[in-house]
Amino acid sequence: MMRKGEHKKKIVAKTYEFEQYVNLSIQWTRWILKSIGLWPNSRSTMNKYIYRLINILCYSLIIYLVVPCSLYVFLEVKDVYDKIKLLGPLNFCVMAFLKYYLLNIHEEDIRECVERIEWDWKNLTYSKDREVMIENANFGRKLVIVCVFFMYSGFAFYYIALPISVGKIPAQDQNLTFIPMLFPFSKFIIDTRNSPINELCFSFQVLAGALLHSITAAACSLAAVLAVHSCAQMQVLINWLNHLIDGRSDMEDDVDRRLAMIVNQHVQLLQFLALIKKTLESVSFVEFLGSMLNICLLGYYIIMESNSNHLTSTMTFLVILISLIFNIFIYCYIGELVAEQCKQIGEVSYMVNWYKLRGSKKLPVILIIAMANSSVKLTAGNIVDLCLTTFSDVVKTAVAFLNVLRTVT
Repeated sequence: MMRKGEHKKKIVAKTYEFEQYVNLSIQWTRWILKSIGLWPNSRSTMNKYIYRLINILCYSLIIYLVVPCSLYVFLEVKDVYDKIKLLGPLNFCVMAFLKYYLLNIHEEDIRECVERIEWDWKNLTYSKDREVMIENANFGRKLVIVCVFFMYSGFAFYYIALPISVGKIPAQDQNLTFIPMLFPFSKFIIDTRNSPINELCFSFQVLAGALLHSITAAACSLAAVLAVHSCAQMQVLINWLNHLIDGRSDMEDDVDRRLAMIVNQHVQLLQFLALIKKTLESVSFVEFLGSMLNICLLGYYIIMESNSNHLTSTMTFLVILISLIFNIFIYCYIGELVAEQCKQIGEVSYMVNWYKLRGSKKLPVILIIAMANSSVKLTAGNIVDLCLTTFSDVVKTAVAFLNVLRTVT
């Protein structure tokens, strides 16, 4: 007979194990989203006020970059290349603002997705299913880490390495030196050349830049985690389908119960995929459109800066280009994974050895096959399917725009 203390120890160990698995899936994403006030907060009033304050600060920092620089571009810049050179960073700011807003209004959907991930880990019954889930969670974690690495590499080059290489420059009309702003201010707002305004404005721009890259990394990592978790659940379902007739040592002995488990799992999976699609499709659409323009502009900057023998600028734009290409690749890759797994469910359900079932037990298999043919595809704005073909189309379109831009300028 188990003692009371031993029973409590087992419950604590099980809870710790469950939390460990959940952290394996969502820990990195939770850190990023929490830092910028996008993680679904608890329902307490104090937390809501804190998160709303963080949201206001983030919106203010993005506006701080966009508005003065836009006025500078339209009112003061005469050179065409100088205007184009600032168009890319401004586009990146607008993209970040839209993604931040869209993730903010989908807070409840994100909460529901996270609760579903926690529920899936908590209700794992079979050891082989746990192995599949852990393997996919590790894969999703690696995707997030690589995404964060590329994003912050771009930030480090553009906001730290590039200003250090340029250093302070002398003013033409005054006897002073100043740090050139990455997002220049219009003279109609404030003169940022004088100290300490120059240092303060530059510091806030670096902080805002970190926010922009955090938002981009947060959106991409959230998409990767949700999609990879859904793929893990589909692989679990495929394993169940493969053992529907003959069973498995760690599954139910009764065929009817196995049928009920499979149908229930597939219904919940379709609901989860529909929720992921609802949460991510608008963010994916912003990424899809913005990436085409940014890849085109960054390619143009690299060509122009390399022709001028500006090595640091060329390397900076190259690193940012690689990070943005990898970012849109992640969206398209996870969309391809989800579509392939959905297709595989249909194929496996069709190949089930249903003829081994007796009598009317064959009929539910028809229902499973019909449901399995319901394939869900992640889309950008419900307009473009996220797949590897779309990724190649984005790159081809960006290169075509680049050729037009070079010809015109």
